[in-house]
Amino acid sequence: MSLIGKEVEPFKAQAYLNGEFIDVTEENFKGHWSVVCFYPADFTFVCPTELEDLQNQYPALQELGVEVFSVSRDSHFTHKAWHDTSETIGKITYTMIGDPAHVLSRNFDVYVEDLGQSDRGTFIIDPDGVIQAVEINAEGIGRDASTLINKIKAAQYVRNNPGEVCPAKWEEGGETLKPNLDLVGKI
Repeated sequence: MSLIGKEVEPFKAQAYLNGEFIDVTEENFKGHWSVVCFYPADFTFVCPTELEDLQNQYPALQELGVEVFSVSRDSHFTHKAWHDTSETIGKITYTMIGDPAHVLSRNFDVYVEDLGQSDRGTFIIDPDGVIQAVEINAEGIGRDASTLINKIKAAQYVRNNPGEVCPAKWEEGGETLKPNLDLVGKI
């Protein structure tokens, strides 16, 4: 069952953010665009490369009004320990949510029961808390955070321009489509 078009389910979790522990709920995903990035576990191999890549894109995402949240099975304490001991993870300035009870990973349908961790899932959430895009990769396949920029720009465009859609490889300022009877079979 697809999560596209569904509102984020209620949850409460603890997170690590810039030297502090904070509480996070589904309300933190509302009022702005959000990217929620699930990864299997702290102190692993592909995960730090992805989180660093996401941090590198974070300023550009913030310019688009996007807040970023990473989520793994680890506790907020483990996130702090990793942040304090890894040069790569020490660069992160976005919220790192702990999900040791697997509530979020189950809510977002990325939990892998026999491994006790999540798949690599990326979710774009609109200001109403509704999921607009999903990408899920297997454990060994890292993601490229730069692809989020155009996806978010397209999602924002479609939200702000009802009746228009963005074709494949659409970039900001590019032509959009207005689906109608006259377009059927002509694309």
